[in-house]
Amino acid sequence: MDRRTLLTTLAAGATAAAAPWARAQGYPEQLIRWIVPYPAGGGTDVIARTLAEAMRQTLGQQIIIDNRPGASTNIGADLVAKSKPDGYTILSADNALLAFNEYLYSKLPFNPAKDFSYIGAIGKFPLALVVNPAFPAQDFKSFLAYVKANPGKVNYASPGNGSPHHLAMELFKNHTRTFITHIPYRGAAPAMADVMGGQVPCMFLDLASGLSIMQSKKVRVLAIGSGARSKLLPDVPTLAEVGVPHTEVFAFQGILGPAGLSPAVVNRLNADLNRAFGAPAVQKHFNDFGMEAMPGSPEQFAALSRAESQRWGPIIKAANIKLD
Repeated sequence: MDRRTLLTTLAAGATAAAAPWARAQGYPEQLIRWIVPYPAGGGTDVIARTLAEAMRQTLGQQIIIDNRPGASTNIGADLVAKSKPDGYTILSADNALLAFNEYLYSKLPFNPAKDFSYIGAIGKFPLALVVNPAFPAQDFKSFLAYVKANPGKVNYASPGNGSPHHLAMELFKNHTRTFITHIPYRGAAPAMADVMGGQVPCMFLDLASGLSIMQSKKVRVLAIGSGARSKLLPDVPTLAEVGVPHTEVFAFQGILGPAGLSPAVVNRLNADLNRAFGAPAVQKHFNDFGMEAMPGSPEQFAALSRAESQRWGPIIKAANIKLD
């Protein structure tokens, strides 16, 4: 190879290597599409829209929300997994995609661990064990005694098969060696309505959906599945406090992009996400939903997601829960 050819080859290589960095330096140069795999108006959608507005102010570009519900978030997730890794398509992801679906479905069109770039965690909110106020148990101890004395005779509601609420109760049953019968609903609202109405006596309920009815005493809260008591429900003991350790149950969310995103783009989005947690509108919605912000690195978010997957896999398999 002569000197001119060598210099040309080296220059081309340097240009190719620098191209992603150059693109990242100018990022974002167009609007960003944020896929929300749930219908408009729900909690996940509200959080995404509030964060998008806060991030827009520092990113300098519009972020549009594109709702793609269906198949327990798999439709929206598949769209993002197959999108161009340029930082202009991102995804709200929660327990379903990050920890559950690889066990709930016999086959997925993507691999949660390999087909996404982990950008950052958004936050988490705990689930609490609640009962109808007329239920005989006045506290957790009497509830546990009652269900143990009546195996299979007590029903519990959930927003649907494979939901965090369903799996939280399966984890609880596993740890307490109890038999409570699952009654799945199509969404949190009808499940909550029937628990309040007494048609079904109990359920695990997330603070985002049920904080108002918990605080108004329309349901009795027996214990909360968090590592520490919630400041919003300070009188409610944790499951560990009432004698059921290792049963922390929470729903969590974060942001993903397709695999292959430039590290510079990932870090830019992560920094703007973490900065957005300080926006007053974001803090208000988090407080309204009982949600704890989770600022941190992409690596921390990926580690949490994989740890939750490993934690829930055996529970799903033991309960033989399938969605296909």
